[in-house]
Amino acid sequence: MKLNYATLVLVLAGGYLFLRYAWPLPWTPWRIAGMAIAAPAFVLFVLARIQLGQAFSVRAKASALVTTGIYARIRNPIYVFGGLFIAGIVIWAHRPWWLLILAVLVPLQWLRQRKEAQVLEAKFGDAYREYRRQTWF
Repeated sequence: MKLNYATLVLVLAGGYLFLRYAWPLPWTPWRIAGMAIAAPAFVLFVLARIQLGQAFSVRAKASALVTTGIYARIRNPIYVFGGLFIAGIVIWAHRPWWLLILAVLVPLQWLRQRKEAQVLEAKFGDAYREYRRQTWF
């Protein structure tokens, strides 16, 4: 499992911004609930990105079928945990109307995962179909 430098920069920048600007704010019930969702989602998002390794790409391509780690249970953990992270931040910020971001993001992720599934099935065939049968989203 090779650490991607872009992922490391993302984690360090996110941590710095949070500690610099968000941590000093008062911890209301909304902020506690949002952080209870966002923090583990962010950690799992980064872990999924690291586990994906060189198979990560912006465009749908099938360089490897990753079926270990988080990918053993969830086919698209980056989408799942990215969405949960955004939901947690929206709750943390106490801005419910920002949930409209998810109203746009979720259908786009659904379409993207369908395209990725087609590409993976074309390359890996039965191995991908079996993997898809055993995993969620």
